[in-house]
Amino acid sequence: MRVIVVGAGQVGHTVVKSLAETHRCTVIDIDEERLRALSHTYDVQVTRGSGTRRETLLEAGVADAELVLACTSRDEVNLVIAMLARRLSSARTVVRATGMDYLPAWRAGDLDVDLLVSTAYETASAVVRVLHVPGARHVDFFADGEVVVLGVDIHEERLPQFAGRPLPDAGPPGQSRVVAVVRDGEWISPGAREAVRTGDRVIVMASPAAARAWGRLVSGADPVGEVALFGAGRMGTAIARVLLDRGISVRVVEPDGARARAAAAVLDRARVFHASGLDAEFLRRERIGTAGAAVFAGGDDSRNLHGAVLAKLHGVGLTLTVLDDPAAAGVFEAAGVDVTIDPGDETAEKMARFTFDERTRQVAMLGDDRFEVLDITVRTDSPYAHRSVDAVPGAGVGAVIRDGAVFFPGGKDELRPGDRAFVLSEPERVPSIERDL
Repeated sequence: MRVIVVGAGQVGHTVVKSLAETHRCTVIDIDEERLRALSHTYDVQVTRGSGTRRETLLEAGVADAELVLACTSRDEVNLVIAMLARRLSSARTVVRATGMDYLPAWRAGDLDVDLLVSTAYETASAVVRVLHVPGARHVDFFADGEVVVLGVDIHEERLPQFAGRPLPDAGPPGQSRVVAVVRDGEWISPGAREAVRTGDRVIVMASPAAARAWGRLVSGADPVGEVALFGAGRMGTAIARVLLDRGISVRVVEPDGARARAAAAVLDRARVFHASGLDAEFLRRERIGTAGAAVFAGGDDSRNLHGAVLAKLHGVGLTLTVLDDPAAAGVFEAAGVDVTIDPGDETAEKMARFTFDERTRQVAMLGDDRFEVLDITVRTDSPYAHRSVDAVPGAGVGAVIRDGAVFFPGGKDELRPGDRAFVLSEPERVPSIERDL
C-alpha cells in the first residue's frame, strides 16, 4: 500500500516503525533532521515541507496514495491536511487529534475523515484497560470486550504455582489460553510441557471473568474502583472523564491553581484538590494510600516518577504513569512503577489499523511493538482451514469466535472457514498470516 505520513514526531515515527517494512511510505515534515533520522533507519521516502501546502502533498505523491496519515501535534493542521488530501486524491484519511474536542463532531459525521484518533482518549482507554486487570503489564480488549489479551509477568513471590512448572500443571484459570512465553525478549511457543521461569512474561487470551482471575492471581486484587489522578492538564482531564464514565471514582490532584479550578468546573463528579502529589503530608491527610490505583499524567517524567514512588510508600498498590519520553519506561519499571503508558504508541496503533487486510477487524501492538494481535476471519480457501490452531507457523491462536460464540481452543481444536481467529504474532510475520488465513 502507498502511504503518506505527515509529521515525523513521536507519533509519526511510531507509525513509520510499524508500517515501513510492509508498505511504501513517504514521510512529510518541515524538520530536515527528523526526516534524515527516519530515512537512515527505515526504507522510506521523505519530502521536506508543510503538509498543509498543496505543492508539498503533490511532490510526495498524494495523487497515487491509498492512505494519508496526518500525525502532527496540531489538530487543526491535521484536519487541513486531510481536507487537501481528499481534494487531491482518492486516499483514505486518518487524522490525529491531541485532545477529545473533535471526537463528537467526527462521530456525528460532521468531519469528512475516515478515522479520527484522539491521543488523549486512546491513552485514557489504555488506563481503563489496565485497571480492569490489576497486575497485568498490558491489557487489550477485542470483540467488544469478549476477548481480553493480557501480558503477565511471572514472579515467584506472586505466582509461585507457575514458576518452574509446566503450564498445564500450574492450573491456569479456565476460559483462557497462554499463547506465548516471552523470555529475554524472545518468543517461545508454549508447548504442553513448557516450564515457565521466574522473570518470564506470559501473553494470555481470556474471557473477561478469566482475565479478572489472572489479575487476582498476579495482584490479589479485583478491578479498581477508585483512582487518585495526579495532573489536571489536557491529558489528565481526559483520563478523568473516561474513568468517571466507566463508573470509577476519581480524586484529582493538581498543583496549579488555575488548572485545578478549571478541572473542578468540568469534572463535576470528581473530587479535585489544589495540592502537590509530592507533598507527603497531603498524601497522608487525604489517605491517598486507600485508592485502588494512582495514575500520574502531569507531563513531567521526573515529577511523575517521584510521585509514583511516593504513592507506593503511602500504600497505593498499583501505579501507572503516562510517559512524556518513551525512553524513560525502563527507568520507571526499575523504580517499581507497575505500568507505563506511551501515548504515542496508543495513537499509532489505532492509526496503523487502516493498513491491514479488510478481514482484519482490529490490531493491537504488545511489548514495545515486538508482537501484534490480529482479529481476522479465516478464508474458505485458507491452507490452515480444518487444521489445528497450532498449525499456523509463527502464530499463537488464543481465541476463536464461531457461530457467535467465543471459545479458547486447545491444541487439538481446528480452525474452520468463517472463524474469527485472534492471533498473536511478530510484526514481520503479519503479512503472511493475513495472506494465509
